Amino acid sequence: MSEHLVIVGNGIAGITTARHVRKRSNRKITVISAETEHFFSRTALMYIYMGHMRFQDIKPYPDNFWKKNKIDLVFDYVEKIDTENRQLLLKENSPLAYDKLVLATGSKSNKFGWPGQDLPGVQGLYSHQDLILMEENTRGISQAVVVGGGLIGVEVTEMLLSRNIQVTFLAREEYYWDNVLPKNEAKLIGKHLIEHGVDLRLQTNLQEIVAGQNGRAAGVVTNSGEHIQCQFVALTPGVHPNIDLAKSSGLKVGRGVLVNDYLETSVADIFATGDCAEIVGEDGQKNRLEQLWYTGKMQGMALAGTICGKRVKYERGVWYNSAKFMDIEYQTYGFVSNLPLEGESSFYWESADGRQCIRINYRTDSEQITGLIFFGMRMRQEICQRWIQEGRKIDWVIKNLSEANFDPEFFKSPIKNAAAAYYREHNKS
Repeated sequence: MSEHLVIVGNGIAGITTARHVRKRSNRKITVISAETEHFFSRTALMYIYMGHMRFQDIKPYPDNFWKKNKIDLVFDYVEKIDTENRQLLLKENSPLAYDKLVLATGSKSNKFGWPGQDLPGVQGLYSHQDLILMEENTRGISQAVVVGGGLIGVEVTEMLLSRNIQVTFLAREEYYWDNVLPKNEAKLIGKHLIEHGVDLRLQTNLQEIVAGQNGRAAGVVTNSGEHIQCQFVALTPGVHPNIDLAKSSGLKVGRGVLVNDYLETSVADIFATGDCAEIVGEDGQKNRLEQLWYTGKMQGMALAGTICGKRVKYERGVWYNSAKFMDIEYQTYGFVSNLPLEGESSFYWESADGRQCIRINYRTDSEQITGLIFFGMRMRQEICQRWIQEGRKIDWVIKNLSEANFDPEFFKSPIKNAAAAYYREHNKS
């Protein structure tokens, strides 16, 4: 009888693992999820709410893909892992035996104990169920408050604005997301949000969510004592790894499910991947949470090799992320701190209209680049990552920036203006 691989979670990490194990073997594969029956693109949830897509449009594979590839799908909730008997206890179905188990349980929205955070009309946005709830919570409303200055907050804000719902955005930072972005970029995006009609309240903390006579959220109180009326509150101060199942089943956990570079947990033949995994740093390095779509995919590919008998170390390579702030695209490569680092210099250019910018960080002594940020333009990922891997110097990168530009042919490129600014700043021609 063939070995049985069970995967808990049908996000990008879990499904990539299943697909690549199937490519390598004929073993039995079962994927369990209590969120949706079929895998979907989580980053596209906002476009369903905005009317650009339907749920069936964000499923990368047709529904018959799973049967065709002999991947069994179980729509159920896993209540506990019986590690001694190697079986999963399910809420609706009989216990399910496994030979190897992958935890790909994703993330959960953060809450920080605010009074009123569990009132009707208050929610985060992560799951498909959250999207359905948001449809119900925002039907017919005119005012909303979004709490938390991260990427999910901007997505929710854009969703609400698409239905002409007025948004007050509370962010505790001095500038929008300045705990991640350098000051100039944070100011650029904050200005852009205001231009889109967002009531952006910086250095403002949520104190309490208050209920109306109907028992639903009717407003918030800030740390300054101000009362802001609304009919909906979105809590978007980030997410944290969903470790409930692992913790209750006796696996070692920290912020996430603790794994090594091979994504192996503290229990033999149990692995963790994607948002829920916390990779333990070697040689004194910090542990890592890598809660991005592309890292989940890379982890799933590496893990498939290990499961199929050839241990493959997960190696992320050069860090990369991308997002969209309303109609401004964002890309970052390598490491760019929000604050200047010792031994590092930085070149920053911003367009006159404040809708585009480029930042290139480099070592002051060797002039080798360490990180890149681009706003309002699209760059080629493989080229930017390769430049950092190859240790290209700042002068060379400036000279070859156009090689990485991926904007349409007749798009007005800012590359020449940025390069000219660099040469003027450094007295070079």
